[in-house]
Amino acid sequence: MSRAISRGAGGLLPDRHRQGDFFLCDVFDAIPKDDLASMEHPLFSLATRPDRRILTYAHNGVEITVTPSVKGLATIHDKDILIFCISQLMAAINAGRQVSRTLYLKAHDLLIATNRETSGDAYRRLREAFERLAGTRITTNIVTGTQETTTGFGLIESWEIVRNTPKNAKGGGRMVSVSVTLSDWLYRAVLSKSVLTLSRDYFRLRKPLERRIYELTRKHCGRQEGWTVSVETLLKKSGSASPRRVFRRMLRDMIEADHLPDYRMEEQPGDLIRFTPRAQMIEAPAIPPRLSTEALEAARALMPGRDVYALEADWRAVWARSGAPRLRSPDGAFLGWVKKRAGGA
Repeated sequence: MSRAISRGAGGLLPDRHRQGDFFLCDVFDAIPKDDLASMEHPLFSLATRPDRRILTYAHNGVEITVTPSVKGLATIHDKDILIFCISQLMAAINAGRQVSRTLYLKAHDLLIATNRETSGDAYRRLREAFERLAGTRITTNIVTGTQETTTGFGLIESWEIVRNTPKNAKGGGRMVSVSVTLSDWLYRAVLSKSVLTLSRDYFRLRKPLERRIYELTRKHCGRQEGWTVSVETLLKKSGSASPRRVFRRMLRDMIEADHLPDYRMEEQPGDLIRFTPRAQMIEAPAIPPRLSTEALEAARALMPGRDVYALEADWRAVWARSGAPRLRSPDGAFLGWVKKRAGGA
């Protein structure tokens, strides 16, 4: 997807870190991923101040209650942490690695990947985001994978921050590493690959409503010719607390700015909004990764009697379906996938 938007760039945050957005072991540039359930349903607050409302939402048989902690509801900017974690897990799965609900990451990498500043204040805000994510409780019957669950859970189960605290240093010290344990509900969504790819420019959107509208459009429009939705339905799905007339004005401001990643917006008669993909979403086919003779021989040793060229074709198909990520070590990713197949054979 395009990293730049040609019009309305003045309303976007600067692209602070153009190189090395995600730092994973053998994936050069992990693709941002978001889970389908939270893209479809309003689980995150769009407020910029502590939001301690209890949110309720019902649509097409799905019922959701979101309850805040004393710190307030998790915000859509807090969701950057979950997007980062989902992206890491999907990159690892696509590379044939074993994954778990607990992730260990560097706070600096997370800030870089989500286009945030790396100041001391940014680390403080990151901790506050973890507190809101862990404290926000959701009761829902959303389906993830092949299961329908009616239960209560947090967006993350637990988190831990490790700091460097030199002797005689004042304050809490520099945040070095973070461990995050995702909720079982979110982890199942990742394992079932109930995720969609996001534009990297998502992290450059300043306003919470812009991010939420992009999520909904990415989910409903995708790469189709377009998606038309009423302002009333969009208001409900967005989770915005604004009156309809104010919400409509905010949509018109977005139409005028025209910097929604991947999509254009236009107002249509009947109080409707039409979303259509930008030309940049039409991408050239990705070039399949090349494997060395040594990798094919190693695969033959791992699965004696199997046609290694058929294995190569199957692996390339999996690679293409997962978004054709750029691999730092195609041989390593292929052999990891083969080992997983051999273990389950």
